[in-house]
Amino acid sequence: MSDEIRHECGIAFLRLRKPLSYFHQTYGTAFYGLNKLYLMMEKQHNRGQDGAGIVTVKLDVQAGTPFMKRIRCNSGQNIADIFKQVQVEVEEVEKLQPDIRNYPELLKGYLSYMGEIMMGHLRYGTQGRNNIEYCHPFVKSDINPTLNLSLAGNFNLVNTKDLFHFVEKDALATVKADSDLSAMMEVIHYFLREEEKKKEPTINWQNVLSKACEMFDGGFVAEGICGNGDAFILRDKHGIRPAYYYVDDEVVAAASERPVLMTAFKTTSDKIIELQPGHALIIKSNGEFVVERILPEAPKKACSFERIYFSRGSDEEIYNERKALGKLLSVKVLKAIKYDLKNTIFSFIPNTAETAFFGLIKGAESYLNEIKVSRIMGWGKDFDEERLQQMIERRVRIEKIAIKDVKLRTFITEDAARNEMVQHVYDITYGTVREGIDSLVVIDDSIVRGTTLKESIIKMLDRLGPNKITIVSSAPQIRYPDCYGIDMSKMGEFIAFQATVELLKEHRQSHILTDVYAACLQAEKSNSLSSQNFVKRIYKQFSIEDINVKIAQMLKTSDVKAEVEIIYQTIENLHEACPNNMGDWYFTGDYPTAGGNVVVNKAFMNYMEGNIGRGY
Repeated sequence: MSDEIRHECGIAFLRLRKPLSYFHQTYGTAFYGLNKLYLMMEKQHNRGQDGAGIVTVKLDVQAGTPFMKRIRCNSGQNIADIFKQVQVEVEEVEKLQPDIRNYPELLKGYLSYMGEIMMGHLRYGTQGRNNIEYCHPFVKSDINPTLNLSLAGNFNLVNTKDLFHFVEKDALATVKADSDLSAMMEVIHYFLREEEKKKEPTINWQNVLSKACEMFDGGFVAEGICGNGDAFILRDKHGIRPAYYYVDDEVVAAASERPVLMTAFKTTSDKIIELQPGHALIIKSNGEFVVERILPEAPKKACSFERIYFSRGSDEEIYNERKALGKLLSVKVLKAIKYDLKNTIFSFIPNTAETAFFGLIKGAESYLNEIKVSRIMGWGKDFDEERLQQMIERRVRIEKIAIKDVKLRTFITEDAARNEMVQHVYDITYGTVREGIDSLVVIDDSIVRGTTLKESIIKMLDRLGPNKITIVSSAPQIRYPDCYGIDMSKMGEFIAFQATVELLKEHRQSHILTDVYAACLQAEKSNSLSSQNFVKRIYKQFSIEDINVKIAQMLKTSDVKAEVEIIYQTIENLHEACPNNMGDWYFTGDYPTAGGNVVVNKAFMNYMEGNIGRGY
């Protein structure tokens, strides 16, 4: 998307089901596990910018020997730097034992990160903190080695205060009060200790995770390793955040994205299993595994942004869904350009919109082919080969209009100068547009704030001299904040909300804002903010088209000569294209948990009060 929004995090998990010596003999290296973990993390690099971390656990070590080891890093090259640290340790050991790579068990004894169980995490912090202390995995130590716990995940919880209250009251825990991962860890650890008190031969993880997860309000996927060698991957009951796993005789592996596992283990999509909502993949210390339901059945609300933007488009299903999103927009786009394909150029910004662009072009080509057939049939016998050839060769005009430059930096602090630099984030391909004749259609995967469109893209496109610029969003209007893993928590930043506020002012209906604010205040007093999304009332006054027109007016600055039109995807088309990912609260305001209503109402209250804080 042209407007940057903060991604969600990524997970990677690997349990070796064979001894290290097996992998040395079979693949020529005892570092098979670490190599796979590195590959799984790099293939999900799109999910982490702020930091990364790994933790490894060694099985069957002598008492007193360290068995759980962690590295975290928040550098610009965090994944590479983590595994460089591992490599440095190997090189130091090799100075004393040059042939140690041929002895897997010795490697395990000498190297801190040589274990059978490992997990990685890619962090994209939703709280804007690039502090290494907030990088996952977290580790909670215990006097009882069995109760040592490491945890990482892709989630946001909206009820952390309640969770901390629970553990502080009953467990007297000392925690990071502003970390939802700490809250999750403390609660899981609390029920783990309660389970351990039963002195059963094995830990009943289904019982532990069921009790803990019932307390979590949010969207979450988490991975954990216990000191005894047990491990788990869990997913919230609505399936908001994604998780997939792969099992064979050698490994149990899990990740946030299916293609990652396909690539890492050279397998096909049918061998990769989606972890179903409300379930946990539990891997015992002996390498056996089971999938158990830990939460009651609930409507699946998997995040639709996964399909539009977050996940890599190399997944077959996601690729086809993104093409469908573009194709379903073609009817609106053709109408907007008055079906004038001869004088219209199609393109896309940014690269993440390329697949939707293919779909849009397919839709336009289908229309053009209908025209071709109709006209050829109308000729009867009145045509020649040259005329026929010209008709057949007609194509939808496509060009690589925009190129994103390396992110520009400036020492200039004045706002005006910075705005001037922003205009050059993208550059244009000159000579592609017939000035005063052609129009441009440019598809984006989504339009959130509109800042880059206003300050850079539209101005840049206008320099080419088109009659009209049509910006198309493969996603619907983003109207509501997120609270399940993405940093979109401030109402005032959404261009759709800003446009609606402007329309209310123009129609002398600003009182609706104060009415909704009063309703939120009353609900807060009665502790019922979770009862409904009051903000929906604001948008009811205007159609999608009304808001589209206002957005276009707001994004077109006075120096732009071309006509500007904005077209958004419809909710209906979104559901048609992505039928298995119905988590559309960004667009509809229909949150899957009660905490979502609290967040949107608080976010609106913050807007009305001039508070720049988050809604949770």
